Amino acid sequence: MRGVVPRKWKSPLKRVGFSVAAAFCELLGVLCFLPIIFTSAQASDQTFITVGTAGVTGVYFPTGGATCKIVNLSRAEHGVRCSVETTSGSISNIRLIRSGELDFGYVQSDWQHHAYFGTSVFEEAGPFDDLRSVFSLHSEVATAVVREGAGFREFDDLKSARINIGSKGSGSAASWNALISRLGWTGKDQLNLSNLKTSELADALCSGKIDAYFELIGHPASLIEETREQCDIRLLDIESDAVDALLSATPYYMKASIPAEFYGLSRPVNSFGVMATFVTSAKMPDDIVYTVVKAVFDYFDSFKRLHPALSRLDVDEMVSDRMPAPLHPGALKFYREHGLLPTSD
Repeated sequence: MRGVVPRKWKSPLKRVGFSVAAAFCELLGVLCFLPIIFTSAQASDQTFITVGTAGVTGVYFPTGGATCKIVNLSRAEHGVRCSVETTSGSISNIRLIRSGELDFGYVQSDWQHHAYFGTSVFEEAGPFDDLRSVFSLHSEVATAVVREGAGFREFDDLKSARINIGSKGSGSAASWNALISRLGWTGKDQLNLSNLKTSELADALCSGKIDAYFELIGHPASLIEETREQCDIRLLDIESDAVDALLSATPYYMKASIPAEFYGLSRPVNSFGVMATFVTSAKMPDDIVYTVVKAVFDYFDSFKRLHPALSRLDVDEMVSDRMPAPLHPGALKFYREHGLLPTSD
């Protein structure tokens, strides 16, 4: 059942051979037809947690899948079973965690900030005092994609263009608004915006239905690879004095770039971005959060290999007590026990 605070558990699986085989299949992403041998008592000892991600062509969905695969790999030891859910993205994940419909979620660091302090799109709901950080992941870069043959050479050329800015409730759409407010674009410059799903973007751009799409996304991204398979594309730099002013005025945006090694680029694409963060609620029991964190760090090398966007992860950058929302006590306990953060005085 979703949205129920998990209970304490006992180690549920006595048939270790089965659990290891099942976990191995999950790690490899292989569908295995294994006999169901749990007794009703064993099944009742399991704890189920859900992780909110985003659209299937972004990075949050496979990252969430990687997280759950790692957690499930050792579920015979701890009894926690993890599953992912597709959502509209950061803002939706925060709202679903707040309402109790999700247990964990991936969110952009800017929307973690706004949710915790009750600003921007969370002003009406007020501060989410129970929001808690677990760890940070890869950087997410503001990315503007156009067709190669189009006349758009700079980001400012997109004024009045048909632009998809992300699905409603996504961090990309809200970040677009934050960027445009700094650039001074007027309402007349944005009469042709759309909110298509990420799964629709490649076809929409290459067929000429839209002129460009804007996404805050980790790289390499399957969305952009999928678009490249359908038509030749160009990625635009997003840099200007106005962008620099945005970075100076906000604690969560930073300079970022898309490496030249991706998408056949001849040089890096300069832009700005945020960090992808993993969050939960203060209501989540400490031992559940500790278990999830321990699983990820125990299998850290395997975790990094489960998606290219995770390949550059660094432990020191993942572990921080300076994220907008406080670290969950379960995560903090693990980090201190393993010398990743100093112990309290």
